[in-house]
Amino acid sequence: MEPTDDIPLAHIGPNGEPHLLAEHLHAVARGAGERAALFDAESWGRLAGIWHDLGKYRSGFQTYIRQANGSEAHLEGKVAGREKTHSAAGALWAIRALGEKHGARGALAARVFAYLIASHHAGLYDWDGGLDQRLHGEDSCTELSEAIASDPPPVILDAGDFDPDLRAIPGGSAGFALWVRMLFSCLVDADFLDTEAFFDEGKQQTRAGFPVIQYLLAAFDAHMVDVAQTATPSKVNGLRADILRQCRDKAVLPPGFFSLTVPTGGGKTLSSLAFAMHHASEHGKRRVIYAIPYTSIIEQTADVFRTVFKSLGEEVLIEHHSQAEADEHSETARSRLACENWDAPLIVTTNVQLFESLFAAKTSRCRKLHNLVNSVIVLDEAQQLPPEFLQPILDVLNLLVRHYDVTVVLCTATQPALSSTDYFDASRNLRGLDDVREIIDDPDALYVQLKRVNVELPSDWQMPMSWAEIAQRLAQEDSVLAVVNTRKAARDLYRLMPPGTVHLSALMCGAHRAAVIQHIKDRLKAKREGGAIGPLRVVSTQLVEAGVDLDFPVVWRALAGLDSIAQAAGRCNREGLIEEGGRVVVFVPPEPLPPGLLHKAGDACVTILHDVDADPLSRDLFEHYFRHRYHATDLDAKGIDTLLTVEPSTLGVQFRSAAEAFRLIDDEDSATVIVRYTGNRDELDMLLNTLNKEGPQRWLMRKLQRYSISIKKHEADKLLGRGLSLPAPGLYVQDADGLYHENLGFTLQGISFNPAGNVI
Repeated sequence: MEPTDDIPLAHIGPNGEPHLLAEHLHAVARGAGERAALFDAESWGRLAGIWHDLGKYRSGFQTYIRQANGSEAHLEGKVAGREKTHSAAGALWAIRALGEKHGARGALAARVFAYLIASHHAGLYDWDGGLDQRLHGEDSCTELSEAIASDPPPVILDAGDFDPDLRAIPGGSAGFALWVRMLFSCLVDADFLDTEAFFDEGKQQTRAGFPVIQYLLAAFDAHMVDVAQTATPSKVNGLRADILRQCRDKAVLPPGFFSLTVPTGGGKTLSSLAFAMHHASEHGKRRVIYAIPYTSIIEQTADVFRTVFKSLGEEVLIEHHSQAEADEHSETARSRLACENWDAPLIVTTNVQLFESLFAAKTSRCRKLHNLVNSVIVLDEAQQLPPEFLQPILDVLNLLVRHYDVTVVLCTATQPALSSTDYFDASRNLRGLDDVREIIDDPDALYVQLKRVNVELPSDWQMPMSWAEIAQRLAQEDSVLAVVNTRKAARDLYRLMPPGTVHLSALMCGAHRAAVIQHIKDRLKAKREGGAIGPLRVVSTQLVEAGVDLDFPVVWRALAGLDSIAQAAGRCNREGLIEEGGRVVVFVPPEPLPPGLLHKAGDACVTILHDVDADPLSRDLFEHYFRHRYHATDLDAKGIDTLLTVEPSTLGVQFRSAAEAFRLIDDEDSATVIVRYTGNRDELDMLLNTLNKEGPQRWLMRKLQRYSISIKKHEADKLLGRGLSLPAPGLYVQDADGLYHENLGFTLQGISFNPAGNVI
């Protein structure tokens, strides 16, 4: 079907097929309304959808889109020119139409639509100096007048019986910013999916390919029966079974906040998933979101979950940690649509993705937010929440639980105690979490029962050891794990170790790390069974400290936070087979801790453990440790709460400034690189060929994450044309074999390491 001159179009396909504008607006209105209905805002979502592309009715835009005749034509900012813009008209129409119908109240409420519609390409604006200025600009006013002059159908312009009531916003003024981002998510996802359906010849990208929660629960329970039947009878396995039982029993409790306080090695990964699955089934939750501190840990946890649900097929969950998302300055139609929307019943992701999305302004980051509604969020290793952002994080979690039917589980061996009755002082205007319920009946008794290691502390905290001395000491061990703080430290130590030493860091892609971790597990098992096998010595960054079930008799841990030392200790005598306890040796490395969070955590650790007589891993010491860290830190160091405070007379919020300030990893100079890992070369080549031919797609980006690493962007740029290419915005691909080492992972060919920037 050829596009006609008199029918307004939203898009034109690559072969000239038309996407009628009225059909697109109605489809997006339906989709946005259905999503917003999850939090009782269907009419807001519907109206945002029907007006979001009103500016495309302009004759100038219709001429432009027919001349451009391609998928990029509708992307604002791709080509300069006033006739190419279209996102201001709907924003201004909302203000005019609702103002005429409801007076000042309607005009004020219409500014919500102004945020949603004017931002649906560029991302949410700040009010001051951003949206306010744009709405009053001459070009925007001209855009509206030209759109109306083109005589859109009355059904498009009509607000119907919509009656805005800002008093019904979940959380009131404190919840306004999150509510707007939720609505923005509904609009953007509906827009993207309808556009994607058109460009993919009508193929709808729905959740039809994913099993529902009840199927996942049945598969989980069946797997755990098999685990119980094959588990070796032992004290540790008996305790793990009891922890699992308590998680299942407590899942029937009403939704809200829960803590799961289990020592490392107590099986908390599967037990927390048991709670989440049973709770979701019991209370009709839509999905489980499992958030983990580090990208490098995700693959191991996701692999555990895939094993649990293998009877349901490979595509049972979304593993999301890619940084290669659409950018408003370099996006294409493909990269824009390929960004993740968390449409599966089980998501494994990072704290960075979860919380930066909750405070995001970009369309690609915001798109998933509505899928948090009526979910269970498990925060694994909750103690890793960064103190400098802790107050806004706790505030948004309170809003999700109170107003969006979310249950949150704080899961850790070293519980930071984030409830309002713990470290939070009302006189300092600090707000904790409300009504946190502990799942485990008696955590103190459990910790005593699961004590399996003896910790050796430095005799002098001010006296570092050299890497050569550390390597010499490690070489005397037959089976030992050494955990250090940076990638550079891991390589420096590895190079001094005897041949056969194993290296692990996040400069190895996920598929590579998974293979090496399995190799380590196989060798540990062979040693336990008395097989003839040589020494096993592993040098790793902290990526092994969560979600990786290793069991060494001896673990060395470089000075870090007390919680990190406890996590490393969880890789020592994990199964309790050494009756006298495993050895955990804490040492002061030759290089100082990287500045920032790690340095502060290390300082707090030394303060707490200096001259300590008690067990360094006792629960009482963790209370003192976290109290010291939190009281010594501004819990909203970037002023996020101030930026997101709504100004009542204008509904002004500084969305973009808050998003730019809320960066859990304070490093904008990062790049995702797809590496040439030889272990799965055939699959990787197939995926890269698809990327080169068809561009980014959600399923493809999900697959490629397993072959990605993160380095500095300026380092990646130096290698363009010298081993790296850039086939998609924000996504670098290794196209020369010499850049990836079979033991060390990605090499930078002389480009210097920055320990502060490359922590894991």
